[in-house]
Amino acid sequence: MRILLVEDDSDLGTAIKRVLTREAYLVDLVHNGTEAWNYLENQWTQYKLAIFDWILPGLSGLELCKRLRAQNNPLPVLILTAKDRMEEKVMGLDAGADDYLVKPFGMVELLARLRALRRRLPQPQPPQLKVGTLTLHYDTCVVSREYPDRTKQVIPLRLREFQLLEYFMMNPNQIVSRDQIVNQLWEVGTEPLSNVVAAQMRLLRRKLDPDGNDPLIETIYGMGYRFNSPKSEGCVAKN
Repeated sequence: MRILLVEDDSDLGTAIKRVLTREAYLVDLVHNGTEAWNYLENQWTQYKLAIFDWILPGLSGLELCKRLRAQNNPLPVLILTAKDRMEEKVMGLDAGADDYLVKPFGMVELLARLRALRRRLPQPQPPQLKVGTLTLHYDTCVVSREYPDRTKQVIPLRLREFQLLEYFMMNPNQIVSRDQIVNQLWEVGTEPLSNVVAAQMRLLRRKLDPDGNDPLIETIYGMGYRFNSPKSEGCVAKN
């Protein structure tokens, strides 16, 4: 899940990002409100949650909220601020914030509030993502593959492999370019070297099909990659 974190205190921003990354969030850290708005307007980057400091260079956190709501953007927003008076909290909520956290705060509380915001999303993340004979298990970070004889192979994945396979399974049978993969799976400003995506693809393919007999991801030269949804014929559906 991708989060936009806007915090002008670099030490605090770095600390929050470190904690969120350990929780498997993908975090873009920005220190300026105007730059944050440019990120939000980027059609290639889709955020699920946002954390705005109230006072920022450029646009304030409240101004960012107002702009989002003026565009009917329902992105859940958590405001961070040292302002703790009731009228200031009301001002933040009226601007369009979904929650409000007063500094200083504990990271445990921050994570709890983010989990609460995630539960409010219109389409909560299911415990599994199933496409054909593949099932991605969010709780254990593994993928299982079922075969016609009803045997099942369970494959543990590293975080980046898990994110990559999830993106392909959410876009089956579609050509996905390298740039689309980078925009979805890497933080803004941390674009990987040119061969990193290809290396990740090789590792994922090797895990999904170690013998090379039934490749699920093909390279479309000059265009990108395509995940060919494995057919579930002869397999028993699992609830």
